[in-house]
Amino acid sequence: MVKGMSISFDKAFGVFQYTMGIRNQRAEVLAGNLANADTPGFKARDLDFDIAFKNAAHVQMEEPSNMIVTNSKHMKHSAIEDEPELTMKYRMPYQADTGNGNTVEVSTERMKYMNNNLEYQATLRFLNGRISKLKSALRASM
Repeated sequence: MVKGMSISFDKAFGVFQYTMGIRNQRAEVLAGNLANADTPGFKARDLDFDIAFKNAAHVQMEEPSNMIVTNSKHMKHSAIEDEPELTMKYRMPYQADTGNGNTVEVSTERMKYMNNNLEYQATLRFLNGRISKLKSALRASM
């Protein structure tokens, strides 16, 4: 048995562990759009996956900062990165306004929800494969 060996989830799974969370958040947003399809004035939103993914990858790769706040007016380093509103966007409808101000197009939302679900499942299969390989490596080292 190998002693003192530790496994870093960031090294083992890369950004794919964060992808699962992003896909889950996107599913919630898309489901909320579908649930509000008949709500007057509701504006369809979507999570910008590319921006959220880049943010997750950036946070993962970033080295701990040695910045020191010497003045109370200095901006905190983490305040720059923790801006989830940058990943949420309002969706522009393909068809003209229905008159009640609602921008949810049910067919578009369903398609995006199903596509997000397929990508979530693909990521899950990838992670399961990685976990199986890690389990095999651990069994072999014992």
